[in-house]
Amino acid sequence: MIRKVLIIGGGIGGLSSAIALRRHGIEVDIAEKTREGTVYHVGVVVQANFIRAMAALGIADPAVAMGYPYDGLTFMDLHGKVLNQLYGQKIAGASYPTHLGMTRPALHQLLKRTCEALGAHLMLGTTFRTLTQSDASVHVEFVDGHAADYDLVIGADGIYSQVRREVFGEQYRPEFTGQGTWRYNVPRPPELTASFLAMGPELEFGKCGFIPLSQETGYVWLVQKEPGNPRFPTARLADIFRARLAGCTGMLARLRDQITDPDLVVYRPLESLLMPEPWFRGRILLIGDAAHSTTPHMGQGAAQAVEDAVVVGEVFASDLPLPAQMQEFMRRRYERCKFIVESSLQIGAWELSGSSKNPLAVELTRKMLEVVAAPI
Repeated sequence: MIRKVLIIGGGIGGLSSAIALRRHGIEVDIAEKTREGTVYHVGVVVQANFIRAMAALGIADPAVAMGYPYDGLTFMDLHGKVLNQLYGQKIAGASYPTHLGMTRPALHQLLKRTCEALGAHLMLGTTFRTLTQSDASVHVEFVDGHAADYDLVIGADGIYSQVRREVFGEQYRPEFTGQGTWRYNVPRPPELTASFLAMGPELEFGKCGFIPLSQETGYVWLVQKEPGNPRFPTARLADIFRARLAGCTGMLARLRDQITDPDLVVYRPLESLLMPEPWFRGRILLIGDAAHSTTPHMGQGAAQAVEDAVVVGEVFASDLPLPAQMQEFMRRRYERCKFIVESSLQIGAWELSGSSKNPLAVELTRKMLEVVAAPI
């Protein structure tokens, strides 16, 4: 029986897993290597399956209240002409939206606050030094000098997971996809009450758009081809971002012209990783980006991490023996996460080849909404 768990990594997946386990009365320590436990300032857009998973954790209402709820996704050209619209199912319940934008700091604070209220022990500024498994436990020595034994260790430490390297070696590494993403927070125009995705020949090898995050704010974003995985001087980030959107008119042009402070531009090269089955060795399990890091083309990274957490809580609170628990986790999670990672990469590949595959991207996104509507 699982009584005490160590979660390595205090991000969305790690904190959500701690909430799920504490709901079942399991003792939880969380080791987060940063002393502040903070996240960068932009936002995240999620769909109804994320909200359903948050409901399973008991925090859907505060999550929706702190963000910007809306229904549907609009596809348009760079001048505002609507090309297509998608509407997901209200799988979290009729009173909940199909989409939700929120700032990452607000989401992080909600998860952290809930963990603390439920009695999870958050250890900031530390991580593991060694992991030593036996049949009965995992002995963990921490970099701050203390040690403890756990029934289960969960690696939720992101795409560059130290746990993954320790347990599985160096053969599984994230790969650059050929694209990068640009984001910048702006005041939300009152007329923008939902997110939109824009594409067109003036913006080769990518797409852009807007995500509302709250009543007051949202962010402009761009995903585009980045040959050679370049690194850009911080002082030029705002100028480069605006120049990439030079072909936009109307609302997109007005949003573009607000991108002025290079220190507030968040640029990330897009990388992806999908671990083959299984994501565990003995009593150590990988979840979230440590096992299945996806690109943002489907807006499912955070949702899949929280779904992992829900299944962690349900599976490891069961009476099954540990090997069966691990297998049950993989049965419920692998194919779903594989579909998200591979489908997101496919859309990116279509974008890298030009805009001729955009209708296929819409249909693949529609299929994704159907897939994630199924039970976790």
